[in-house]
Amino acid sequence: MGDTILLVDDEEGIRKVLGISLADHGFTVHTAENGATALRIFEEVQPSIVLTDIKMPDMDGITLLQLIKQKNPEVEVIMFTGHGDMELAIQSLKNDATDFVTKPIDDEILQIAIQRAQERSAMRRQIREYTEHLEHLVEEKARKLIEAERMAAIGQTVAGLSHTIKNIAGGLRGGIFVLGQGIEQDDRKCLQEGWGMIKGNVDKIRSLSMDLLNYGKYAEISCTISDPNLPVIEAAAVMKPRTAENNIELTIDLSPDLGYFYFDPEAVQRCILNLWANAIDACIDAQPCGNKQQLIIRTKKIDAWGCEYTVSDTGKGMDASIRTKIFQGFFSTKGTHGTGIGLMMTKKIIDQHGGEIEVDSEAGSGTTFTFRLPAKTG
Repeated sequence: MGDTILLVDDEEGIRKVLGISLADHGFTVHTAENGATALRIFEEVQPSIVLTDIKMPDMDGITLLQLIKQKNPEVEVIMFTGHGDMELAIQSLKNDATDFVTKPIDDEILQIAIQRAQERSAMRRQIREYTEHLEHLVEEKARKLIEAERMAAIGQTVAGLSHTIKNIAGGLRGGIFVLGQGIEQDDRKCLQEGWGMIKGNVDKIRSLSMDLLNYGKYAEISCTISDPNLPVIEAAAVMKPRTAENNIELTIDLSPDLGYFYFDPEAVQRCILNLWANAIDACIDAQPCGNKQQLIIRTKKIDAWGCEYTVSDTGKGMDASIRTKIFQGFFSTKGTHGTGIGLMMTKKIIDQHGGEIEVDSEAGSGTTFTFRLPAKTG
């Protein structure tokens, strides 16, 4: 198994028998006959697991446990107790012992306790490494975003992004705490709840990373002469399946007389994708009302503009206080699931085209986003 174990017991016979048994199971075993010797060996070999008797002369096992936890809180400590020592065993658990095994020690029971200690240690290590990796990833994406933005916008962007990262970090810490409680208390419900919290925030980091990449990607638009219906057609290939999966009735109405003009088709497609995804989420939130929701994507020609796009849904809608904030940096109506970058990016792209975007919505009555692009000739 590869772990290094420190075995502490004042009885030489127990140290010898258990030492041989543990070595046969693949462990590297160091032994100590008292607490003082154990602390010296602990500093030298840095074991991942400590097995110690509770009742020993000079320094008892609980005192040794406390001193070891001060040196390294992540070391797993399993206590040996007598049948009449249950109060001491409970006290040891309160001091963050991993488990206790009663004497005479059954080899199979001891192996189960060690396996649980290994699993707990591995889970802590994985969570720590995963969290550090995710924090590094978010920091890297944030750095790239800041580098891509003009200096005048850095202050506001960093403030919003810092708030978003702070919320994610808080969610991760909360999930890790609940998961830790589940590990320590062997509570499956807490384990599932904590893991669910971590997964939710991991998903949000993934979304944030992708949104940051896309936001940086469209720092500058690249216009070409193209069909203004093309962004909707290509977005439909991506979004139609998800729309159907959520039992949303879809209507796509594309005007045949728009003509061709200069714009960035890929960037406009991103706008359509953002608005379409938001519309689906709004419909999903409104589904408990029992009515089948509707989503309409439309293009049409209007005076003085090259094309007008509308994305309408019959979802949950927004009240006036929300409508005034939706294009602000990192503001989201999706709680823990949204990053707030999608609409910020959409408005940025439309502004770069010299276009305009507006929203018409009421709480409980659906939402319509409308944006218009000018008919540029080159």
